[in-house]
Amino acid sequence: MSFALENVSQRYITDSGEVVHALADTTLTVDTGSFVCVVGPSGCGKTTLLKILAGFLKPTGGVASVDGVPITAPSWQRGVVFQQANLYPWMTVRKNVELGLKFRGIAAAKRRGVAEECLSLVGLEGFEDKKTYELSGGMQQRTQIARVLANDPEIILMDEPFGALDALTRERLQMDLLRISREQRKTVFFITHSVEEAVFLGDRVLVMSARPGRVVLDESVQISAKYGRILPGKELRSTQEFVELRDKISDQIYEGQTI
Repeated sequence: MSFALENVSQRYITDSGEVVHALADTTLTVDTGSFVCVVGPSGCGKTTLLKILAGFLKPTGGVASVDGVPITAPSWQRGVVFQQANLYPWMTVRKNVELGLKFRGIAAAKRRGVAEECLSLVGLEGFEDKKTYELSGGMQQRTQIARVLANDPEIILMDEPFGALDALTRERLQMDLLRISREQRKTVFFITHSVEEAVFLGDRVLVMSARPGRVVLDESVQISAKYGRILPGKELRSTQEFVELRDKISDQIYEGQTI
């Protein structure tokens, strides 16, 4: 599935009556199978944009759509991975992953098979019967990703999913996510504060300005596609192309804060 934003904007009214213009008119198209990363200063509207795409928030202006159909509510076809895993601690890992399928009325035997397949995909074989509070932060995020994948959504929306993890765990999950997205040809919309992460993961990077947020740079990225199968992640990040693009995007973010 592809999705599009047409002149989408968002304003909030605070408790004191102040009008906050969070997102300026934004027009954007994301093709099926794309991995789009979004970066920008804090408060620039990145998460607001994701909430609109998820169907959690109705824009005050413009239209967000999937395959030409306006987004009016959340849908299992648009899976959301949050910064915090938001798992149910009294349930096992398997039961957490099965939850979306259960809500959709999928039979228990089918749910179990799908959950085990998705847990294997994220490297959690052998942990199916653990309670989620027994897992490390990285393993909890793997569980959350497996829960989203179990629903087989066409679009995956990710809001800084690795932001709270240590550097080593973050790099491992980045590699896993790249592998899964390429194997399953999912459309991924990924928000991050890390420019390096955006350049490493994305085939396209959007830079947003300070509030009211708008896209000030839309950059195609082919570095991982070009080197990913022949260079380890650490070496790829050291290539001249990677460093130059990372610096270009970082400079744009700093400039965007003064606009």
